[in-house]
Amino acid sequence: MDIQQTIQTLREELNLHNHNYYVLDKPIISDYEFDQKLKQLEDLEKKHPEYFDENSPTQRVGGTITKNFQTVTHEHRMYSLDNSYSKEDLIEWENRIQKVLGNVTLEYTCELKYDGASISITYENGRLKRAVTRGDGYQGDDVTNNVKTIKSIPLQLSGTNFPDKFDIRGEIILPFAGFEKMNQELIEIGETPYSNPRNTASGSLKLQDSSEVAKRPLDCLLYFLIGNNLPFKTQYDGLEMARKWGFKAPKEAKLARNLGEVFEYIDYWDIHRHTLPYETDGVVVKVNSFQHQDELGFTAKSPRWAIAYKFKSEQVFTILNSISYQVGRTGAITPVANLEPVQLAGTIVKRASLHNADQIEKLDIRIGDTVFVEKGGEIIPKIIAVDFTKRPKNSLPTIYITQCPECNSELVRNEGEANHYCPNFYGCPPQIIGRIQHFISRKAMDIEGLGGETVALLFNNGLVRNYADLYELKVEQILPLDRMAQKSAENLVKGVEKSKTIPFENVLFALGIRFVGETVAKKLAKHYKNIDALSQASLMDLILVDEIGDRIAKSVIEFFENKENRIIIERLKSYGVQFEVVEKVNLNATNKLLGKTFVVSGVFEQFSRDDLKKAIEDNGGKVGSSISSKTDYVVAGENMGPAKLEKANQLKVAIISEDDFIKLIQ
Repeated sequence: MDIQQTIQTLREELNLHNHNYYVLDKPIISDYEFDQKLKQLEDLEKKHPEYFDENSPTQRVGGTITKNFQTVTHEHRMYSLDNSYSKEDLIEWENRIQKVLGNVTLEYTCELKYDGASISITYENGRLKRAVTRGDGYQGDDVTNNVKTIKSIPLQLSGTNFPDKFDIRGEIILPFAGFEKMNQELIEIGETPYSNPRNTASGSLKLQDSSEVAKRPLDCLLYFLIGNNLPFKTQYDGLEMARKWGFKAPKEAKLARNLGEVFEYIDYWDIHRHTLPYETDGVVVKVNSFQHQDELGFTAKSPRWAIAYKFKSEQVFTILNSISYQVGRTGAITPVANLEPVQLAGTIVKRASLHNADQIEKLDIRIGDTVFVEKGGEIIPKIIAVDFTKRPKNSLPTIYITQCPECNSELVRNEGEANHYCPNFYGCPPQIIGRIQHFISRKAMDIEGLGGETVALLFNNGLVRNYADLYELKVEQILPLDRMAQKSAENLVKGVEKSKTIPFENVLFALGIRFVGETVAKKLAKHYKNIDALSQASLMDLILVDEIGDRIAKSVIEFFENKENRIIIERLKSYGVQFEVVEKVNLNATNKLLGKTFVVSGVFEQFSRDDLKKAIEDNGGKVGSSISSKTDYVVAGENMGPAKLEKANQLKVAIISEDDFIKLIQ
């Protein structure tokens, strides 16, 4: 087999395995085997650049920078859908259809309505040519480079019989698990979490660096093909064909022979949609026959042959009684709508997020308004619209507060940030309570017997003003507090005492330095070894530490420049809190891996992941959290992700097996 044929065969194999993994969720080879094939392909492509292909599986990691997204006119307009909110609406819709078509027998395709960012992807000769956002329906932004990083979207179609050119439409989504993980990482560094999966997915498509998009766990559900000479005559057959070509067309779609079966589908998913791994807010019902679709045509905004049924329980309207303002531990102000209680998604909702001043102004939300409330992936519901026809005549525009609701300090808003902040970091009660609650959390000091409500109780009773005060608490001080028995008070004091053995890296995370999350705290602790060395580090010293950027470095500097922080740290030292790395003596330690950086990925037979990392460090090596140009080796086990392999190959990092590693240290 010649080189070109070998390359093409590898590409086809990898596309097949990629489809099995990301679309069918049925891999037939291990991640390690996949990665080895990918590495082989990349090596061949580097040696033979004449066979470069922009749609090769090796090009998934991104890296292209797009400063300005080009506006592209849709060859086929992207219409919006009319909404319905009752089965009566659907009956009226069918009656309108029958008036146009006559008394014909109709079939319908029922599909779940996914809450994501609409996308239109063009394929030519079976290859991904262009991806364009919906925009205004007539034209959108070319986001091809970013969309190519989404693993479930095929770069090259499988099978045969596809048209020379066609478009496929769908939604770019962010599954709940990925959304929650992204938000948890933001919360750990004191940043405001993303509001909901849909907006986050949409914003991801407009990131300038496609390698950053590749890091986000985006997915794509495709459900409508449009073009000339399509080899099928119905919507349902189109979905079946799309799956054969390699597209992730949701299997929840169903063919309904009449409106009664449509209602059964709606009733089923109205209950079971909460089991899905992503957001869905309704059902889309389409006339199945393309011939009938052509006859029905379009209104100025929507196709007459399709309608969206919106689940009632996910979107309701109620009265906005008042707006209150919450203060987070970083000082960020969050406006909250206090609502007339209403049932939503099986629970009684009394509050909804308003996010920030810009959102209030954009929606023109006022007290007394009738507002539409939606519950998506966020922790609490949000207001999405106002019914202006029901606005009271004496309504006044909402004026965003200028003083902190807790300490009356003048609020500030930094350039480029959406939130207002209270600058009274050391005197504002919610900020103080929030920092102490963070300090005691599981990944920080892990203080048993002390929870968030108890922290507030201690603060409100004047027993603690900062987290150092916890170490002076006595049982007799705690006993008079509400719901505090002798055993509870003793457990609290013991838990605080036990926290003195918590390692330095956890203590550093517990301090609540802005932007210093769990991972960054570990890197800083390992590099500087103790709090004194870290506190004296210059801005340039910090930036030179692996994965520490300018923003983190400045935040660390500002933290240690503050006199009150330094006093608190000295107090914590005096109580015996660990502020230096405790080096464990290992008689088997060597320097065989000195100066080498390793990244560990996958599942291993002879080591646990933690034991493998320890073996690297015991032999003088360094363990990195992600692959970079500074990585010397990737130790690859079973189920190593293909994205890491692509990154390693891109940077020409050596990939070794568990056995190879053992040979290195023997």
